[in-house]
Amino acid sequence: MAQTQLATRIDTRVKKAVEAVCDARGLKMNRFIEDALIDKLEELEDIEDLKQIRGEPTRPLSDILEDLKLDGKL
Repeated sequence: MAQTQLATRIDTRVKKAVEAVCDARGLKMNRFIEDALIDKLEELEDIEDLKQIRGEPTRPLSDILEDLKLDGKL
């Protein structure tokens, strides 16, 4: 996978906290930050999916259980 450099300014306390966590757990800071960015991107994508799902019609649970023959009436 191709790589590129990313430069940013962050709060000194945040950087120290990341360094401490990485040091304590034997993690590479580059990997830690990349994983955090990927997690955030996935979270934002999930939020967009939720917005779409909320607009979909719903069915009562009793109807679903009946369709699945799980209403105890077999």
